[in-house]
Amino acid sequence: MSVSVDTGPRPGPRPGPVPWVAMYHSVGDCSDDPYRITVTPERLDDQLGRLRRRGLRGVSMAELLAARARGEGRGLVGLTFDDGYADFLDHALPVLRRHGCGATLFVLPGRLGGDNAWDPLGPRKPLLTADGIRHAAAAGVEIGSHGLTHADLTKADDDLLHAETARSRAVLSDLISAPVNGFCYPYGTVDARAVAAVRAAGYTYACAIDPGPLTSPHALPRVHVGQNDTAVRLYLKHRLHRLRRRPVAGLR
Repeated sequence: MSVSVDTGPRPGPRPGPVPWVAMYHSVGDCSDDPYRITVTPERLDDQLGRLRRRGLRGVSMAELLAARARGEGRGLVGLTFDDGYADFLDHALPVLRRHGCGATLFVLPGRLGGDNAWDPLGPRKPLLTADGIRHAAAAGVEIGSHGLTHADLTKADDDLLHAETARSRAVLSDLISAPVNGFCYPYGTVDARAVAAVRAAGYTYACAIDPGPLTSPHALPRVHVGQNDTAVRLYLKHRLHRLRRRPVAGLR
């Protein structure tokens, strides 16, 4: 007679290496750019071209995470654009198409057709209208939420936190007539309460900047990419990323 032996709880799957995700904002004139949020179309074209020549392809977060889940994410990097600037359609989208790349665009459904009023310095940059967001979605760009109004979730009361996470997802889903699965924390600021609210709102993933011990599918780190990131700097940022970031539980 065989006897089963209880060896205790089995270890869960090992955390997977953190995906490399580039964080962009505006694409256009960067002559007045105190926050370093703008790259020119020419610089974006050069950066994506260099990635392609190294055997890498930029994709949306949805495509990147789905490929990772299948064990097929090698050679893919995430491309994200925060805030939903109107210049995305005229300046970023043609460059993405030229290089066969996808992207995720994080927008603010509470500021449709407005501007970046949260930035006290620098020029006012127009944001996409509802039609502009639908145009981007129709072009194959993944649309995610950047909150409703670009509020710092770590300073929000319960009502505002719900509006910025759950309500923004509902409004945006109605706007594009499709599910919205991705969230991006305004300013990159995140705490455990904000992560819990984003998860409760039904998002399958969320992007931050450097979430430290909160790193998870609902707080993924990203790398800022700006106008000064020429070939050498971009190469080093990609090479050093996994050395500086902790593995992500729940990702292969």
